[in-house]
Amino acid sequence: MARTRFRGDRGLTLRMTGVSFGLGLLYVAFGAFLIQGLGLGLVGLVIVLAMSWGQWYFSDTLALRSMGAKEVSPEQAPELHAMIDRLCALADMPKPRVAVSVTDMPNAFATGRSPGHSAVCVTTGIMQRLDAEELEGVLAHELSHVANRDVTVMTVASSLGLLAGFITRWGMYAGNSFGGRNSKNGGAAFLVVFVVSMVVYAISFVLTRSLSRYRELSADRSGAYLTGRPSKLSSALVKISGEMARIPNKDLREGQAISAFFFAPAINRESISSLFSTHPPLEQRLDQLARVSAELSEPV
Repeated sequence: MARTRFRGDRGLTLRMTGVSFGLGLLYVAFGAFLIQGLGLGLVGLVIVLAMSWGQWYFSDTLALRSMGAKEVSPEQAPELHAMIDRLCALADMPKPRVAVSVTDMPNAFATGRSPGHSAVCVTTGIMQRLDAEELEGVLAHELSHVANRDVTVMTVASSLGLLAGFITRWGMYAGNSFGGRNSKNGGAAFLVVFVVSMVVYAISFVLTRSLSRYRELSADRSGAYLTGRPSKLSSALVKISGEMARIPNKDLREGQAISAFFFAPAINRESISSLFSTHPPLEQRLDQLARVSAELSEPV
């Protein structure tokens, strides 16, 4: 965790370390498979390194573009910047870039490869629906993601699944590498690539989902302690979760690519299984914030 006044979370640190170690082993194993098993040599190594580096280095740019977000100056969004300035001073952390996405979907997210190279984005939908104190609670939640560096870990973790999918599609056209014109050998080789890629994707999927759910709970706690108003974060959660059910599926699909980074999940129905959910249940988040409120003796 970066040196800030956000409360540390040993559980989050241990989980990030475990997920990073597990995914690191997957990277090595998948790279070895590409290089040795398929005989791709330097090409396989370049693919693995280029994909992982690119996903990490350009993570903030890619995330903002996926939401059509634009960076805004203090002159363009004075109240939003003033709020983030205050929170950053309170947390003693570098100020991230500030962006706004013009969409009715009420949400926010943080992205970036480090606290010094990060961005916080809010949608016009969330600014229209929340009062100032509620929005401040959401922003404190997002800034804690940056301070905890869990955004960085999630970004790198997500890239492995993307890499596995890319290799699967690329393998369909790499006939020479997978048996040349011998359709039997080529088909068998492609099947191996497909199975290995799907296994890698499945493992990375479960690991990232598990970390994603815990990091949201951690950010709720950190943000609530920083502002001292957990009830405002609770009311923001309730409002956004209720409003999300009214957002058309077309608008929700636009945010699916980075749903794991959102303040609230971009869905308008209950998740099929908690194993596949990017966020913990609303009730669990509210119960935790109620305990923080009781600890701080905040009137409710």
